[in-house]
Amino acid sequence: MGVIKVIELVGNSKKSWEDAANQAVMTAAATLRGLTGADVVGMTAVVKDGKIVEYRATVKIAFKIEGVKE
Repeated sequence: MGVIKVIELVGNSKKSWEDAANQAVMTAAATLRGLTGADVVGMTAVVKDGKIVEYRATVKIAFKIEGVKE
């Protein structure tokens, strides 16, 4: 498997926590190669006037480090 690096991102969405997690993964996939997994480690929300107006998902993203011998 080689070496895996893990970073933590926070995705945002006006729709849902699931969409917020997907936003984090899609953003990572746009700039990183070799994604191997994602772990949602937290969910929060912004509340205004008693309603959730923004969902936030904290996601740990794992990806392979290139150039490391297995």
